[in-house]
Amino acid sequence: MKRVLLIFGTRPEAIKMAMIIRELLTYPELEPVVCVTGQHRQMLDQVLDWFKIVPDYDLNLMAPNQSLPEFISLAIKLLSETVATVKPDVVLVQGDTSTATAGALAGFYNRVSVGHIEAGLRTDDIYNPFPEEANRRLISALASLHFTPTKQATEALLRENVSTSRIFQTGNTVIDALKWTTQQPFDLDINLPIEDENQRFILITAHRRENFGEDFEALCLGLKKIVEKNEHVHLIYPVHLNPNVRAPVFKILGGHPRIHLLEPLPYPQFAHLLKKAYFVITDSGGVQEEAPAFGKPVLIMRRTTERQEAVEAGVAKLVGVDAEAIYASAQELLDDPLTYDKMSSAHSPFGDGTAAKQIVSVLAKHLLSGD
Repeated sequence: MKRVLLIFGTRPEAIKMAMIIRELLTYPELEPVVCVTGQHRQMLDQVLDWFKIVPDYDLNLMAPNQSLPEFISLAIKLLSETVATVKPDVVLVQGDTSTATAGALAGFYNRVSVGHIEAGLRTDDIYNPFPEEANRRLISALASLHFTPTKQATEALLRENVSTSRIFQTGNTVIDALKWTTQQPFDLDINLPIEDENQRFILITAHRRENFGEDFEALCLGLKKIVEKNEHVHLIYPVHLNPNVRAPVFKILGGHPRIHLLEPLPYPQFAHLLKKAYFVITDSGGVQEEAPAFGKPVLIMRRTTERQEAVEAGVAKLVGVDAEAIYASAQELLDDPLTYDKMSSAHSPFGDGTAAKQIVSVLAKHLLSGD
């Protein structure tokens, strides 16, 4: 029996790890052990409940107004102790969070192989996104197995002299989770008139750390102008719990009858709402991957994106954080059917929903053959 320790702590990580856990359970020779840091406590627990994941270890590290150094130093210490206790044959981390970085370091310090899910994403600006660009580069230096979501991610690792034999291009597990979730029976009960064909519903997510402050106020002003100029448009915005997000959002967008500020939605509700939205405006990496799977155009409120494949495929547009640019790009999608149809019919570059099967197949071969 080979032991696979899966370490994650945020909602997006849990979503992308869930299908890997499910697939590992189909291999009698592999034992999944789940350790969560609780980096996003409430939002993480929603996903654990939906996918029926019961962690073997819950470090519960979330604390109010916790700094990055405070979190990651404690996470490295406790995760290193967990790895030493579990004695896994491989540690799996996902993406570019502080939890993933601490998990990779914990595996390395214990001389355990590290597998990196969603490897190879790059913006080539170490401070944007912050701290994720630095995190993913650190993890790449520590990992021995690199599971890339796209050809572009694979090529980024090859440019950094990662051996071809250690790179496995699988697609993104978020597509697996999204397809599985939207196939489950579910009542989307959010008390909004989303079935009204005379209204356009735009789904909003925004929470990036590098946008905090003036940039976040600017993007909120751009969003507000969209509804002010279009009487048939509603914004649906599940608002992140971070006070740096909630303060400007409720100050600028609160109180408008067609701007619906919701608490963070359980993942199945979000997935089904995404499927029904007209298009999406976001600064989230995961949503850039999810929306194209449903043919939903994506406007990205960031200066850079490590999902450049979506822009090149035509399913997404990088609009920055300028209020007028955000408004103008949204208005184009609302006014020009040709622009909308071109973006909504473009092919998603993030895989076919079989990433978890491919990843676990590689892991099984690696662990059981001793490769």
